[in-house]
Amino acid sequence: QVQLVESGGGLVQPGGSLRLSCAASGFTFRMYAMSWYRQAPGKERELVAGVTTGDSTNYADSVKGRFTISRDNAKNTADLQMNSLKPEDTAVYYCNARHQAWNAINYWGKGTLVTVSS
Repeated sequence: QVQLVESGGGLVQPGGSLRLSCAASGFTFRMYAMSWYRQAPGKERELVAGVTTGDSTNYADSVKGRFTISRDNAKNTADLQMNSLKPEDTAVYYCNARHQAWNAINYWGKGTLVTVSS
């Protein structure tokens, strides 16, 4: 059974940091590109950051220099370190796994809420 379970969300003050983690199971993790998306209230889901099977990374312009994505193929996890958080980072953050060769094969977690507020 495929599972992506996000953790690490919560309430943080502006300027603070959070680390999100995505624990994967039920598929061959090393063969999947991993990404974090987010969806703020009333907005569409957007890509935040991604890491390929070869460890290449990409980021949305809005988070470059503040967020860092990483993966650990031994632990089947993909993390998102978020620093210098802003109120506009408030959203539900979702983990996504996409097969490196067959993009139509992809899985989603249920999300974790990040709230940036004083």
